[in-house]
Amino acid sequence: MKASFFNRQSAAVTALLTEQSVNDFMVQMRASEFDGADGLAAEIKYLPPEERTEANFKAMINCTQLPCMFISYRSDKFLGADDDARQKYLLLAAECGAEVIDVMGDLYEPSEFELALGEAAIKKQMKLIEEIHSMGRKVIMSSHMPVFRTCEQVFDHFRRQRDRGADIVKVVHHVNTPEELAAAMQTTMYCHDNLDVPFVHLCSGKYGRPHRFLSAKLGNAIVFGIHEYRAHQIMGGQPPITAYRKVLDNMHWDIRNL
Repeated sequence: MKASFFNRQSAAVTALLTEQSVNDFMVQMRASEFDGADGLAAEIKYLPPEERTEANFKAMINCTQLPCMFISYRSDKFLGADDDARQKYLLLAAECGAEVIDVMGDLYEPSEFELALGEAAIKKQMKLIEEIHSMGRKVIMSSHMPVFRTCEQVFDHFRRQRDRGADIVKVVHHVNTPEELAAAMQTTMYCHDNLDVPFVHLCSGKYGRPHRFLSAKLGNAIVFGIHEYRAHQIMGGQPPITAYRKVLDNMHWDIRNL
């Protein structure tokens, strides 16, 4: 039986994969498994549409015992901002056995803080989430923004995502000062104490790295890392899976287990 992103006593250290072929995905998935990853997130933005097939998705998902998440944002090399076209392939991934599908918070209505506010877009998002749920799969709703967000703003954002049917809610924002880092730590702990769904609160920016590690112990359901740096990842915010394991496995403390 495959492991799961859910019902865990610790954060799922998840390998974020952005490969250009199915074979490369499978190689990186297996390598990440041996690194100690708890889950795999396949961001298919560089995978040619002709390779996004049922057979290939099943091969990717079945090459490992780790749970899989599939992602396709507007940075997709081939489909770009065509939200409906990208969702077609994510629905296929759900049919093929991906446990979690990423639904952008501003899907069908691009917005500054990646959260759609129009009634039509929200209804369309909820219909999509219902369809994913009907396949027995789960949804992570994600929003990324290159600015700092306060605890109140993050918590309100999470509640809006939850109310659309998301099983996991996710916000990524920047922290660029010591004060913002301290506030972000408090936000993560506040969400642990007060939010009734699993959440992912991550930070990028100048002070993002310490939050990436420590938030795994402060209530985050998932943290993201990589197997190895590639040319297109060298400036990214994700630490290596092996670095996560060295830190987290030796901390011997987690807010969930107090």
